[in-house]
Amino acid sequence: MALKTLKRKNEKEFKWPKILLSLLSTIGVVDTATITLDKLGVLDSSSFCLTKNGCDIVLSSAWGTLFYFNDTAIPLSLAGLLTYSALLIISLILTLNIFSNKSRLNRLFWWLIFLISCGSSTFSLILVFDIMMNKLNTYCTFCILSAIISITIFILSIIGGKFENRETMFYRSFIVVFSVLIGGIVWSNNLDPARADRINESATIQAISAEENQARVDFAKFLTKNKIVMYSAWYCSHCQNQKDLFGQDALKELTIVECANKGEFKFNDVCVKKQIEATPSWEIDNKIISGTTSLKELAELTSYDGNTNF
Repeated sequence: MALKTLKRKNEKEFKWPKILLSLLSTIGVVDTATITLDKLGVLDSSSFCLTKNGCDIVLSSAWGTLFYFNDTAIPLSLAGLLTYSALLIISLILTLNIFSNKSRLNRLFWWLIFLISCGSSTFSLILVFDIMMNKLNTYCTFCILSAIISITIFILSIIGGKFENRETMFYRSFIVVFSVLIGGIVWSNNLDPARADRINESATIQAISAEENQARVDFAKFLTKNKIVMYSAWYCSHCQNQKDLFGQDALKELTIVECANKGEFKFNDVCVKKQIEATPSWEIDNKIISGTTSLKELAELTSYDGNTNF
């Protein structure tokens, strides 16, 4: 009788962390899915950065994009979505008791949750303290929620996993934390728009011919000659995309007005007077056109009759 009572007690102790893991993972999936769909344009198809605080600034910054695939920006939140999806699947397997608590697969699943949540917690802290608080000087509610969820899942994995070998647990977590910390900081600094060599790096991503490069330079000179101005913001990834379309040499010929002082997200008086509400924006014949614009479309808007082999 006493053994049965103890068995029920142990099963009950193992059950509540599993349920909480499933619940938190579900919230994490919804949270990151919302950000991902918004970034991909499913919820918002805008090609510009609005003058808003918080999530809009973080998501539209250079750190909001993981990489580019066929000219499509793959959001960083997609990595979070995949991570929470994996945690949700594993936690559901544990919650449904598909495998015995003492089975090797069951222990493996707890280790997976522990290591995945350890890595995601570390990376979330980099996003919060290094990028949001240090570099962007703002915060995103969705990002902070994700960080809280990751850390809570990490704590629950320690409680639910009941790892007997503490040395192994500390050793593995140290390896994960160290690897993610170094990789995350390198990634963060590499994408920093404040770096002087960012434009040089981005402009050489796609090799272009001398003719194409000269066509872009001539077009940029035409825009400046006709007093056509680009309004940009240092934190705006869409602005960087617009600059990348011109390339390093042509960029030197453009007239670009910076709307936000470094470390600030409020537009300065120049852009406020011009009624700039989003970046990048182009001032053409006293009209403001917002959004990343292709060079050929820009040529049509400005009635450019030169070489358009960009």
